[in-house]
Amino acid sequence: MKTLVALVGVLATLMGLLWIGQGLGLVHWPASSFMIAQTQWAVYGAVLAAVGLGAIWWSRRR
Repeated sequence: MKTLVALVGVLATLMGLLWIGQGLGLVHWPASSFMIAQTQWAVYGAVLAAVGLGAIWWSRRR
C-alpha cells in the first residue's frame, strides 16, 4: 500500500511541476495547451505538487 501511495505521490508531484511550468509560461508543451501562461494553473500545480510531496512523505513514515 505504501508503495502505491509513493508512486501516486511521485506522479502527482511531477504533474504539478508540469502545471506550474505551463501556468507560468515556462513550458510550451503541448504547443496548443489552454494552460500556457494561465497563472491559475500554476497555483493548481503548486497545490497538486504539495499533495504529492505529502503522499511521498506519508509513505516513507514508519
